[in-house]
Amino acid sequence: MLSTKNFSPQQLAILTAGILSVAISIVFFAFKPVWWIALVFFVLILLGSYGLILFTLQTFIYRKIKLIYKLIYQTKASKREEFYYNYILPQKSIDEVREDVEYWARQRKAEIETLIKNEVFRKEFLQNLSHELKTPIFAIQGYVDTLRSGALHNDAVNTNFLDSTARNVDRLVKLIGDLDEISRLESGELKLHKKSFVIQELLREVYEDLFLKAKEKNIRCIIKKGCDLPLVVKADEEKIRRVLSNLVDNAIKYSNRNSTIEASFYNVDGKSVLVEISDEGVGIPEEQIQRVFERFYRTDQARSRKEGGSGLGLAICKHIIEAHGQSIHVRSKLNVGTSIGFTLASKKEVFV
Repeated sequence: MLSTKNFSPQQLAILTAGILSVAISIVFFAFKPVWWIALVFFVLILLGSYGLILFTLQTFIYRKIKLIYKLIYQTKASKREEFYYNYILPQKSIDEVREDVEYWARQRKAEIETLIKNEVFRKEFLQNLSHELKTPIFAIQGYVDTLRSGALHNDAVNTNFLDSTARNVDRLVKLIGDLDEISRLESGELKLHKKSFVIQELLREVYEDLFLKAKEKNIRCIIKKGCDLPLVVKADEEKIRRVLSNLVDNAIKYSNRNSTIEASFYNVDGKSVLVEISDEGVGIPEEQIQRVFERFYRTDQARSRKEGGSGLGLAICKHIIEAHGQSIHVRSKLNVGTSIGFTLASKKEVFV
Protein backbone atom coordinates (compact mmCIF):
# COMPACT_ATOMS: atom_id res chain seq x y z
CA MET A 1 0.00 0.00 0.00
CA LEU A 2 1.35 3.40 -1.01
CA SER A 3 2.02 5.93 1.70
CA THR A 4 0.33 9.19 0.71
CA LYS A 5 2.84 11.04 2.91
CA ASN A 6 6.02 9.85 1.23
CA PHE A 7 5.25 9.71 -2.49
CA SER A 8 8.23 9.66 -4.82
CA PRO A 9 7.89 11.58 -8.12
CA GLN A 10 7.24 8.27 -9.97
CA GLN A 11 4.55 7.24 -7.50
CA LEU A 12 2.92 10.65 -7.63
CA ALA A 13 3.01 10.64 -11.46
CA ILE A 14 1.52 7.14 -11.82
CA LEU A 15 -1.21 7.89 -9.25
CA THR A 16 -2.18 11.16 -10.94
CA ALA A 17 -2.01 9.57 -14.40
CA GLY A 18 -4.10 6.60 -13.21
CA ILE A 19 -6.85 8.80 -11.78
CA LEU A 20 -6.88 10.92 -14.92
CA SER A 21 -6.95 7.88 -17.23
CA VAL A 22 -9.74 6.14 -15.34
CA ALA A 23 -11.88 9.29 -15.33
CA ILE A 24 -11.42 9.96 -19.04
CA SER A 25 -11.91 6.26 -19.99
CA ILE A 26 -15.18 6.08 -18.04
CA VAL A 27 -16.46 9.19 -19.80
CA PHE A 28 -15.37 7.76 -23.18
CA PHE A 29 -17.01 4.38 -22.43
CA ALA A 30 -20.24 6.15 -21.49
CA PHE A 31 -20.46 7.67 -24.99
CA LYS A 32 -19.06 4.63 -26.86
CA PRO A 33 -19.56 1.43 -24.83
CA VAL A 34 -16.88 -0.71 -26.51
CA TRP A 35 -14.70 -2.12 -23.80
CA TRP A 36 -11.54 -2.83 -25.79
CA ILE A 37 -11.49 0.64 -27.30
CA ALA A 38 -11.93 2.10 -23.79
CA LEU A 39 -9.10 -0.14 -22.57
CA VAL A 40 -6.74 0.99 -25.33
CA PHE A 41 -7.76 4.59 -24.69
CA PHE A 42 -7.05 4.06 -20.96
CA VAL A 43 -3.55 2.63 -21.61
CA LEU A 44 -2.61 5.41 -24.04
CA ILE A 45 -3.78 8.15 -21.68
CA LEU A 46 -2.08 6.44 -18.73
CA LEU A 47 1.29 6.21 -20.47
CA GLY A 48 1.09 9.66 -22.01
CA SER A 49 -0.02 11.46 -18.89
CA TYR A 50 2.47 9.54 -16.72
CA GLY A 51 5.36 10.59 -18.93
CA LEU A 52 4.16 14.19 -19.12
CA ILE A 53 3.55 14.52 -15.37
CA LEU A 54 6.86 12.87 -14.47
CA PHE A 55 8.74 15.08 -16.92
CA THR A 56 7.05 18.16 -15.45
CA LEU A 57 7.87 17.15 -11.87
CA GLN A 58 11.50 16.40 -12.61
CA THR A 59 12.03 19.42 -14.85
CA PHE A 60 10.30 22.13 -12.85
CA ILE A 61 10.52 20.79 -9.31
CA TYR A 62 13.46 18.41 -8.90
CA ARG A 63 15.73 20.55 -11.04
CA LYS A 64 15.21 23.30 -8.46
CA ILE A 65 15.78 20.81 -5.66
CA LYS A 66 19.05 19.69 -7.29
CA LEU A 67 20.15 23.30 -7.36
CA ILE A 68 19.31 23.62 -3.67
CA TYR A 69 21.42 20.52 -2.91
CA LYS A 70 24.35 21.95 -4.86
CA LEU A 71 24.07 25.26 -3.00
CA ILE A 72 23.84 23.40 0.30
CA TYR A 73 27.07 21.48 -0.25
CA GLN A 74 28.76 24.47 -1.96
CA THR A 75 31.11 22.31 -3.99
CA LYS A 76 31.48 21.35 -7.61
CA ALA A 77 29.73 18.04 -8.08
CA SER A 78 31.94 14.96 -8.39
CA LYS A 79 30.97 12.02 -10.59
CA ARG A 80 29.47 10.30 -7.57
CA GLU A 81 27.45 13.40 -6.67
CA GLU A 82 26.26 13.80 -10.27
CA PHE A 83 25.11 10.17 -10.19
CA TYR A 84 23.27 10.95 -6.94
CA TYR A 85 21.60 14.04 -8.41
CA ASN A 86 20.59 12.27 -11.63
CA TYR A 87 19.48 8.86 -10.37
CA ILE A 88 19.02 8.72 -6.61
CA LEU A 89 17.62 12.14 -5.75
CA PRO A 90 14.71 11.89 -8.25
CA GLN A 91 13.62 8.70 -6.47
CA LYS A 92 13.23 10.52 -3.17
CA SER A 93 9.95 11.86 -1.90
CA ILE A 94 9.45 15.50 -1.07
CA ASP A 95 9.36 14.56 2.63
CA GLU A 96 12.71 12.78 2.34
CA VAL A 97 14.18 15.83 0.63
CA ARG A 98 12.75 18.02 3.41
CA GLU A 99 14.37 15.75 6.02
CA ASP A 100 17.72 16.06 4.21
CA VAL A 101 17.47 19.84 4.19
CA GLU A 102 16.41 19.96 7.86
CA TYR A 103 19.33 17.69 8.78
CA TRP A 104 21.69 19.97 6.89
CA ALA A 105 20.17 23.00 8.65
CA ARG A 106 20.69 21.38 12.06
CA GLN A 107 24.31 20.67 11.18
CA ARG A 108 24.90 24.23 10.08
CA LYS A 109 23.20 25.54 13.23
CA ALA A 110 25.43 23.36 15.40
CA GLU A 111 28.50 24.54 13.48
CA ILE A 112 27.48 28.18 13.89
CA GLU A 113 26.88 27.70 17.62
CA THR A 114 30.31 26.06 17.94
CA LEU A 115 31.92 28.92 16.03
CA ILE A 116 30.20 31.46 18.29
CA LYS A 117 31.38 29.63 21.41
CA ASN A 118 34.91 29.39 20.00
CA GLU A 119 34.87 33.08 19.19
CA VAL A 120 33.78 33.92 22.74
CA PHE A 121 36.46 31.59 24.10
CA ARG A 122 39.08 33.18 21.78
CA LYS A 123 38.18 36.69 22.96
CA GLU A 124 38.26 35.66 26.62
CA PHE A 125 41.55 33.85 26.07
CA LEU A 126 43.18 36.87 24.41
CA GLN A 127 41.87 39.22 27.11
CA ASN A 128 43.15 36.97 29.88
CA LEU A 129 46.47 36.38 28.15
CA SER A 130 46.88 40.13 27.67
CA HIS A 131 46.16 40.73 31.36
CA GLU A 132 48.52 37.97 32.52
CA LEU A 133 51.35 39.33 30.33
CA LYS A 134 50.60 42.99 31.04
CA THR A 135 50.73 42.71 34.83
CA PRO A 136 54.36 41.53 35.20
CA ILE A 137 55.58 43.56 32.19
CA PHE A 138 54.17 46.82 33.57
CA ALA A 139 55.57 46.00 37.00
CA ILE A 140 59.02 45.36 35.53
CA GLN A 141 58.79 48.55 33.47
CA GLY A 142 57.85 50.56 36.57
CA TYR A 143 60.73 49.21 38.67
CA VAL A 144 63.29 49.67 35.88
CA ASP A 145 62.14 53.24 35.18
CA THR A 146 62.35 54.06 38.89
CA LEU A 147 65.84 52.58 39.14
CA ARG A 148 66.99 54.48 36.07
CA SER A 149 65.56 57.70 37.51
CA GLY A 150 67.99 57.54 40.41
CA ALA A 151 66.75 54.82 42.74
CA LEU A 152 69.56 52.55 41.51
CA HIS A 153 71.96 54.45 43.78
CA ASN A 154 69.55 54.48 46.71
CA ASP A 155 70.60 51.52 48.87
CA ALA A 156 67.33 51.72 50.82
CA VAL A 157 65.19 50.69 47.83
CA ASN A 158 67.34 49.39 44.96
CA THR A 159 67.67 45.84 46.29
CA ASN A 160 63.92 45.58 46.94
CA PHE A 161 63.15 46.90 43.47
CA LEU A 162 65.55 44.42 41.86
CA ASP A 163 64.04 41.56 43.87
CA SER A 164 60.53 42.58 42.79
CA THR A 165 61.69 42.83 39.18
CA ALA A 166 63.20 39.35 39.40
CA ARG A 167 59.93 37.93 40.82
CA ASN A 168 57.95 39.39 37.94
CA VAL A 169 60.46 38.05 35.43
CA ASP A 170 60.08 34.61 37.01
CA ARG A 171 56.31 34.94 36.76
CA LEU A 172 56.59 35.86 33.09
CA VAL A 173 58.95 32.95 32.39
CA LYS A 174 56.59 30.52 34.14
CA LEU A 175 53.62 31.81 32.16
CA ILE A 176 55.42 31.38 28.85
CA GLY A 177 56.67 27.96 29.93
CA ASP A 178 53.13 26.86 30.82
CA LEU A 179 51.78 28.10 27.48
CA ASP A 180 54.56 26.27 25.66
CA GLU A 181 53.82 23.06 27.56
CA ILE A 182 50.10 23.22 26.71
CA SER A 183 50.93 23.81 23.05
CA ARG A 184 53.25 20.81 22.97
CA LEU A 185 50.72 18.64 24.76
CA GLU A 186 47.99 19.61 22.29
CA SER A 187 50.21 19.02 19.26
CA GLY A 188 51.52 15.71 20.58
CA GLU A 189 55.12 16.96 20.57
CA LEU A 190 55.54 16.35 24.29
CA LYS A 191 56.25 12.64 24.61
CA LEU A 192 55.30 10.59 27.64
CA HIS A 193 57.88 8.39 29.32
CA LYS A 194 55.82 5.82 31.19
CA LYS A 195 57.07 3.67 34.01
CA SER A 196 55.62 1.87 37.00
CA PHE A 197 55.51 3.63 40.36
CA VAL A 198 53.45 3.74 43.56
CA ILE A 199 51.08 6.70 43.31
CA GLN A 200 50.88 7.23 47.10
CA GLU A 201 54.67 7.64 47.34
CA LEU A 202 54.60 10.32 44.64
CA LEU A 203 51.81 12.16 46.49
CA ARG A 204 53.83 12.11 49.74
CA GLU A 205 56.75 13.72 47.89
CA VAL A 206 54.41 16.45 46.62
CA TYR A 207 53.10 16.99 50.16
CA GLU A 208 56.71 17.44 51.37
CA ASP A 209 57.47 19.93 48.58
CA LEU A 210 54.47 22.07 49.56
CA PHE A 211 54.78 21.59 53.31
CA LEU A 212 55.88 25.16 54.06
CA LYS A 213 53.13 26.67 51.94
CA ALA A 214 50.49 24.57 53.74
CA LYS A 215 52.02 25.38 57.13
CA GLU A 216 51.50 29.12 56.55
CA LYS A 217 47.72 28.50 56.67
CA ASN A 218 47.96 25.67 59.20
CA ILE A 219 46.54 23.20 56.64
CA ARG A 220 46.99 19.47 57.16
CA CYS A 221 47.74 17.38 54.04
CA ILE A 222 46.80 13.75 54.59
CA ILE A 223 45.93 10.52 52.81
CA LYS A 224 42.43 9.25 53.53
CA LYS A 225 42.28 6.42 56.01
CA GLY A 226 42.13 3.07 54.22
CA CYS A 227 43.67 4.49 51.02
CA ASP A 228 47.32 4.00 51.96
CA LEU A 229 47.61 0.48 50.50
CA PRO A 230 50.24 0.89 47.74
CA LEU A 231 48.72 1.11 44.26
CA VAL A 232 51.04 0.79 41.29
CA VAL A 233 50.27 2.78 38.16
CA LYS A 234 52.09 3.08 34.85
CA ALA A 235 52.41 6.65 33.64
CA ASP A 236 54.87 9.47 33.10
CA GLU A 237 55.94 10.04 36.70
CA GLU A 238 57.16 13.62 36.22
CA LYS A 239 54.00 14.64 34.38
CA ILE A 240 51.81 13.12 37.09
CA ARG A 241 53.97 14.88 39.69
CA ARG A 242 53.08 18.13 37.87
CA VAL A 243 49.39 17.24 38.03
CA LEU A 244 49.47 16.42 41.73
CA SER A 245 51.52 19.54 42.50
CA ASN A 246 49.04 21.75 40.65
CA LEU A 247 46.04 20.17 42.36
CA VAL A 248 47.52 20.30 45.88
CA ASP A 249 48.83 23.84 45.32
CA ASN A 250 45.35 24.96 44.19
CA ALA A 251 43.78 23.23 47.17
CA ILE A 252 46.12 25.12 49.53
CA LYS A 253 45.41 28.46 47.82
CA TYR A 254 41.65 28.18 48.07
CA SER A 255 41.34 26.31 51.38
CA ASN A 256 40.36 28.00 54.58
CA ARG A 257 42.89 28.31 57.36
CA ASN A 258 43.12 25.41 59.83
CA SER A 259 41.49 23.01 57.35
CA THR A 260 42.48 19.68 55.79
CA ILE A 261 43.45 18.54 52.30
CA GLU A 262 42.77 14.86 51.80
CA ALA A 263 43.96 12.54 49.02
CA SER A 264 42.03 9.37 48.18
CA PHE A 265 43.12 6.40 46.04
CA TYR A 266 40.83 3.67 44.70
CA ASN A 267 41.46 0.59 42.62
CA VAL A 268 38.68 0.61 40.00
CA ASP A 269 37.99 -3.03 39.05
CA GLY A 270 41.72 -3.66 38.70
CA LYS A 271 41.69 -1.71 35.45
CA SER A 272 42.57 1.77 36.63
CA VAL A 273 43.32 3.81 39.72
CA LEU A 274 41.20 6.79 40.73
CA VAL A 275 43.00 9.62 42.49
CA GLU A 276 41.09 12.43 44.21
CA ILE A 277 42.39 15.55 45.94
CA SER A 278 39.75 17.13 48.22
CA ASP A 279 39.82 20.39 50.15
CA GLU A 280 37.55 22.25 52.57
CA GLY A 281 37.75 25.54 50.72
CA VAL A 282 35.40 28.08 49.23
CA GLY A 283 34.09 25.75 46.53
CA ILE A 284 33.07 26.54 42.96
CA PRO A 285 29.65 27.78 41.78
CA GLU A 286 27.75 25.04 39.96
CA GLU A 287 27.44 27.03 36.73
CA GLN A 288 31.24 27.45 36.56
CA ILE A 289 32.32 23.89 37.27
CA GLN A 290 32.45 22.89 33.59
CA ARG A 291 34.80 25.78 32.79
CA VAL A 292 37.50 25.30 35.43
CA PHE A 293 39.78 23.45 32.99
CA GLU A 294 39.77 26.30 30.46
CA ARG A 295 42.99 28.24 30.04
CA PHE A 296 43.09 31.35 32.28
CA TYR A 297 39.54 30.76 33.50
CA ARG A 298 39.15 31.88 37.09
CA THR A 299 36.05 31.46 39.22
CA ASP A 300 36.99 34.49 41.33
CA GLN A 301 39.04 36.85 39.19
CA ALA A 302 40.22 39.21 41.92
CA ARG A 303 41.07 36.58 44.50
CA SER A 304 42.67 34.23 41.97
CA ARG A 305 45.06 36.83 40.64
CA LYS A 306 45.89 37.93 44.16
CA GLU A 307 46.81 34.34 44.99
CA GLY A 308 49.21 34.28 42.03
CA GLY A 309 49.88 31.58 39.46
CA SER A 310 49.58 31.58 35.69
CA GLY A 311 45.94 30.51 35.54
CA LEU A 312 46.98 27.52 33.42
CA GLY A 313 47.45 24.87 36.11
CA LEU A 314 44.17 23.00 35.68
CA ALA A 315 44.34 23.28 31.88
CA ILE A 316 47.78 21.62 31.99
CA CYS A 317 46.44 18.92 34.32
CA LYS A 318 43.62 18.17 31.89
CA HIS A 319 45.98 17.92 28.91
CA ILE A 320 48.42 15.66 30.76
CA ILE A 321 45.71 13.27 31.95
CA GLU A 322 44.05 13.15 28.51
CA ALA A 323 47.47 12.53 26.93
CA HIS A 324 47.55 9.37 29.08
CA GLY A 325 44.18 8.36 27.60
CA GLN A 326 42.44 8.95 30.94
CA SER A 327 39.87 11.42 32.30
CA ILE A 328 39.73 14.15 34.93
CA HIS A 329 36.66 15.51 36.71
CA VAL A 330 35.66 17.99 39.39
CA ARG A 331 33.03 17.96 42.13
CA SER A 332 32.38 21.05 44.20
CA LYS A 333 29.92 22.88 46.42
CA LEU A 334 30.12 26.46 47.62
CA ASN A 335 31.45 26.85 51.17
CA VAL A 336 31.92 23.09 51.45
CA GLY A 337 34.93 22.33 49.27
CA THR A 338 36.17 20.88 46.02
CA SER A 339 37.32 17.44 44.90
CA ILE A 340 39.27 16.99 41.68
CA GLY A 341 39.88 13.45 40.56
CA PHE A 342 41.58 11.69 37.71
CA THR A 343 42.24 8.14 36.60
CA LEU A 344 45.46 6.36 35.67
CA ALA A 345 45.99 2.94 34.17
CA SER A 346 47.00 0.37 36.75
CA LYS A 347 50.14 -1.61 36.03
CA LYS A 348 48.18 -4.79 35.25
CA GLU A 349 46.22 -3.09 32.48
CA VAL A 350 49.21 -1.69 30.60
CA PHE A 351 50.85 -3.84 27.93
CA VAL A 352 54.09 -2.82 26.28
